[in-house]
Amino acid sequence: MFSLPLKTRYALLSLVVSILLVAIKFYAWLLTRSQAVLTDALESIINVVASGFALYSIYLASLPRDENHPYGHGKIEYLSVGFEGGLILMAGVYIFYTALQALLHPHAIARPDWGVVLLAFTALVNLGVGFLLIRAGRTHHSPTLVGDGQHLYLDAVSTLVSCAALGLVVFTDNVVYDSAAALLLGVFIVVNGYRMVRRSVSGLMDEADEATVQNVVAELQEHREPAWIDVHNLRVVRYGADLHIDCHVTMPYYFSLEQTHAQVHRIEQLVNQEFAVPVEMFVHADPCTFAACSHCHMPDCPVRQHAFAEEITWTLDNVVKNERHQLPLDN
Repeated sequence: MFSLPLKTRYALLSLVVSILLVAIKFYAWLLTRSQAVLTDALESIINVVASGFALYSIYLASLPRDENHPYGHGKIEYLSVGFEGGLILMAGVYIFYTALQALLHPHAIARPDWGVVLLAFTALVNLGVGFLLIRAGRTHHSPTLVGDGQHLYLDAVSTLVSCAALGLVVFTDNVVYDSAAALLLGVFIVVNGYRMVRRSVSGLMDEADEATVQNVVAELQEHREPAWIDVHNLRVVRYGADLHIDCHVTMPYYFSLEQTHAQVHRIEQLVNQEFAVPVEMFVHADPCTFAACSHCHMPDCPVRQHAFAEEITWTLDNVVKNERHQLPLDN
């Protein structure tokens, strides 16, 4: 196990813990015959399936690029989150239905005290492992580990609600609390399943990561050089932990190919230093036009037609647009 990659170890830990806890929860259901406990146990089965798929997706995401996958295999991590969210969504609908039936036809609960003890133990374990996975996922930029950790958090919350329901049954001797808690859990699980699916679709559809784009823009603006007259059409795509960034940079048209290459290399180095994950960056160099003179403060420019007036500050709003800042594209 210790020879495995770090992310794989975390995913394997999640799978092993999920298998052990689902066994404990079903034992608690056999003792209590509680609808809330059964709901919690059924939701935990999803943990096992999802953790297994997460482990496989992390393995695939770690594979190097090949001819069929020139951008790598990182997108599988978003698919894993969507798969897990879809399972949670379906389980939530089923749980809501069974809880509604139990509310209409309540039945007695046996040994609720033991149920509380066993479920409380599983909740503490899920909270601990969930926190560990989320922290590891954010550290290693793995959507799969973050999603798996959030699912364990969700499972822990479900378990705590089940514990509270059993506690109310013990003190009030009213089994309606058990069915009502299961009904509430069904709604809670459906909502969170939808959110995970939504996050997965966002990643697969390359939805803009505003925070990452803002970091790139801020870095370019802070270290801006006179030869970088304009930046536009900046795009950031995330492939699992890896980033793909491309943009257009306007430079003096009289620069030689060697000079332009040196400036492009400088920009790539600057952006790579900003992120702790692998970054693949492509810079398309555009030649300047005389219309840009009033915004360019290139020193000793031999072809300047207009005096420098003001520098246009690069922001999230203007850098992502496919147009030279306030300049017609055809000039």
